[in-house]
Amino acid sequence: MLRELHIRDMLLIDRLELEFSAGLNVLTGETGAGKSILLDCLGFVLGWRGRAELVRSGASQGEVTAVFDLPPDHPARAVLADAGIAAEDELILRRVNSTDGRKTAWINDRRSSGEVLRRLSDTLVELHGQHDDRGLLNPRGHRQMLDAFGAIDLSPIRAAWAARREAAQAMEAAEARLDQARAEEDFLRHAVAELDGFAPEPGEDARLDTARRSMQAAERIREDVARAAQALGPDGAEGAMLDANRWLEGAAEKAEGRLDEAMNALARALIELGEASQGVEDALGEMRFDPHELETTEERLFALRALARKHDTTPDDLAELAETLRTRLAELDAGEEDLSRLRAAVDAAEQDYSTAAEALSAARVRAASRLDQAMSAELAPLKMDRAAFETRVTETEAGPEGRDAVAFTVATNPGAPAGPLDKIASGGELSRFLLALKVSLARGNDAVTMIFDEIDRGVGGATADAVGRRLARLAEGAQVLVVTHSPQVAALGATHFRVSKQVGGEMTTSRVARLDHAARIDEIARMLSGEQVTDAARDAARALVG
Repeated sequence: MLRELHIRDMLLIDRLELEFSAGLNVLTGETGAGKSILLDCLGFVLGWRGRAELVRSGASQGEVTAVFDLPPDHPARAVLADAGIAAEDELILRRVNSTDGRKTAWINDRRSSGEVLRRLSDTLVELHGQHDDRGLLNPRGHRQMLDAFGAIDLSPIRAAWAARREAAQAMEAAEARLDQARAEEDFLRHAVAELDGFAPEPGEDARLDTARRSMQAAERIREDVARAAQALGPDGAEGAMLDANRWLEGAAEKAEGRLDEAMNALARALIELGEASQGVEDALGEMRFDPHELETTEERLFALRALARKHDTTPDDLAELAETLRTRLAELDAGEEDLSRLRAAVDAAEQDYSTAAEALSAARVRAASRLDQAMSAELAPLKMDRAAFETRVTETEAGPEGRDAVAFTVATNPGAPAGPLDKIASGGELSRFLLALKVSLARGNDAVTMIFDEIDRGVGGATADAVGRRLARLAEGAQVLVVTHSPQVAALGATHFRVSKQVGGEMTTSRVARLDHAARIDEIARMLSGEQVTDAARDAARALVG
């Protein structure tokens, strides 16, 4: 709900502070007093594109501030969240216009763009009148309005559309994979056969390389180790030391102990020599290998590395590559079967969507019939009982909200062709059509502030009273602002503002006053009688106010 509007140095307004109420707010005043200026200023702070020169003559800049109350579930909160602005129960919009044309905007003291203001305005305000291209006259919104009027649940069609899209995407992806597999079928079959025949294993490169280097090293040193074994054995050092030991044992009895220490040392040396000889023999045994094994190991190692280079990968990744290629080959072999299954899923999803779309179309046709009946009931009191309103539901391109196009059309006279509201109806007729349509579509507790700009133009008497009563009905549980020249409409307002023009020196300014009961009677009397307000006019005004 629009709670406050503050204007400084805009057009004919120097300073103005207005407080609006819930329900029906009416703005009256003589022609040219500046009622449209208020709408221009409100449109400016909401980011609407309008008049280029708004700053009051003599001022350096103009400024408009609008304060809105936001209930917890108000759709403006989602717009604020998208813009990264914290939502509060009070929304303050401020916009400044400099004389050089620069415009600066703030939302709750955060700098903002005009685009964010316009997105917010769609959730805050509806303007209805002869130039209503943002609301009821915009055909792009007619389907949404009809769905809201008919309380139509769109979740089944949206779910069916999502399932249809997912099924189609899955089939397209499978077809792309199959086409790619077919293009490389010969390569896949050859590569899989080659890899399966070779059967590479992870870590095999390191194992083969270690074994190869070990056998190569053994080949190089085994001859020297064998010589060492021979030099240490019975034909070498061991045999000589045993001979020396026998000779010493034969001489020891006559040496009277002089050889004991030497013989002990020799015994120890024989033990050490035996251990050394055994170690060399053991090493020599380990170095024994089959030259054919070395050749086989080298061939496997070189073939493994060549295969890795061929497939531009590492030897350790060849096994994984083989599994990947086998999978792709299996997809190719099973591709047609998968495609048949996916095509069946697409057909089923398409049928489900068609079923949901047909049910939705039928619901919209029923809702359109009810809306047409409601419009017929509303148009008669507005002296438009000869006009025919029709909600047309036609087929269009399928989408997540069905395959229906919805357009509100009207024929103003029997036998005349029907067409879009803004192309067929005259100014006064259009205003009444829009009012009847808004009343018919209203579901109560509107989140937006509805503004009607001279929607009662060209009507009077009982028709004006019918207009006023419909505006009052709209204002039940909502906020409606109406600029009016009709005393019948003004008399039904819950809050009444009078716009007047004042001339002081060479400066003309507009003033807006909130009227108490007595001032309101005088204003409605002026609207009834003209410049001279008579007692009879005041009595008539009191009768209208009731």
